[in-house]
Amino acid sequence: MARGYREPLEKPRRFYKAVSVAEEEGGFAIRLDDRAVRTPRGGHLKLPTRALAELVAAEWAAQGEVLEMAGMHATRLANTAIEAIPLARAETADTVASYAASDLLCYRAEAPRALVKRQSQHWDPVLARIEAEAKLSFLRAAGIVHQPQPEATLQQVREIALAEDDFALAGLAFGAGLFGSAILAISLQRGWLTGQQAFELSRLDEAWQEEQWGADEEAVERTERLRGEAVMLERWFRALAA
Repeated sequence: MARGYREPLEKPRRFYKAVSVAEEEGGFAIRLDDRAVRTPRGGHLKLPTRALAELVAAEWAAQGEVLEMAGMHATRLANTAIEAIPLARAETADTVASYAASDLLCYRAEAPRALVKRQSQHWDPVLARIEAEAKLSFLRAAGIVHQPQPEATLQQVREIALAEDDFALAGLAFGAGLFGSAILAISLQRGWLTGQQAFELSRLDEAWQEEQWGADEEAVERTERLRGEAVMLERWFRALAA
């Protein structure tokens, strides 16, 4: 066997026929036939609303002969909310604030003029709304030189994140990382943007480059995967509020 070679891991095969949601004390559980779904650490996969449980259940129902766990984004986010967030709420809020500290929407291109105009046209209304409704204040910068944000703003972002339950906090952290922007994650969570809108705003610069030079197949596939995650996150927040 060649040095460094690893046998490919075999994907788990589907072992169930029916998927259902069952109301239990403290929430809604996913059942595969008569078995309750467990988290990776052996806990009980229980969701706070029926709509959120149905979102997760739909991923299990959509599986074919093998389980494509990498594509089960809501299930993975639920596992994070149940197992990781309760042990690290402050750290997770700090992560959201760290994206606000260097938020994508606050860094503008210096040229070309058409891109600068596009950024202003699409990003300024989002910034204006979060500043007005969430009482936050962000500093803008041109170019890539870091522009520190007011500590009061970062503390407010931490407080916004910590005020959410574990499932919404998990979603905010996921969204901030996905978009490179706490502003977009909060805007999506509050229903000011759809997942599609937030994603397109997050890749405005990338879309500009594609218009100029085109995109290769691998980049297109990655974009579609990330867009799917953004749409899932919108459904996550809406289901959580249902």
